[in-house]
Amino acid sequence: SRPPYSYSALFAMALHSAPGRRRTLSQIYQFVAENFPFYRRGRAGWQNSIRHNLSLNDCFRKVPRDEGDPGKGSYWTLDPNCEKMFDNGNFRRRRRRR
Repeated sequence: SRPPYSYSALFAMALHSAPGRRRTLSQIYQFVAENFPFYRRGRAGWQNSIRHNLSLNDCFRKVPRDEGDPGKGSYWTLDPNCEKMFDNGNFRRRRRRR
């Protein structure tokens, strides 16, 4: 079944567990697939959702690679202003208020 986490929470988990708290898009995909079996199924739709959410959510910043860091793509990091959203490892979806 689908994990009880929003895409934002999945990104935050991936970034919190990474050295330097940054990952490439490919590394985020890999983290999500390795840690949540729901996303291992052959569908690529969740990857499109990840790209879309990373690009539109102000809590995530795209950081260019250093000159001496070969590879494809930029890194993604969590904006320091959004750290409190995930205090104490609280990544669960919040209930919407009516």
